[in-house]
Amino acid sequence: MEEILSYSNFNWESPPEFDEGIEQVVIKNTLDQNNKVGVRTRFVRFKAGAKTSIKFIHDYHEEVYLIEGDQILLDAEKLSPLKKFGTGEYFLRPAGTYHGPFTSEKGCLLLEIHYY
Repeated sequence: MEEILSYSNFNWESPPEFDEGIEQVVIKNTLDQNNKVGVRTRFVRFKAGAKTSIKFIHDYHEEVYLIEGDQILLDAEKLSPLKKFGTGEYFLRPAGTYHGPFTSEKGCLLLEIHYY
């Protein structure tokens, strides 16, 4: 059955494992990391100046669409800017791909899809 979701009705949350200024709305989550099946779809947003503090790696594939704003890849040791991305960028990350840390100057909105 089709579901139509309204962005204005999203209930944003900041899980304890998220860095300050970063929020998510999970749309669908059947991702089972123990049995290596399923999918998770979510929106993630960074407030202006928010940043992650570590490199990420996971055993599932990830696709990310930068809907609006900017995202900056940081050097993991110096936390200095390496590359800036803008609205419309699409990231394909196979399982086992290191990525991040990230920051955003103006804030950004991401659509993320995680799957095995």
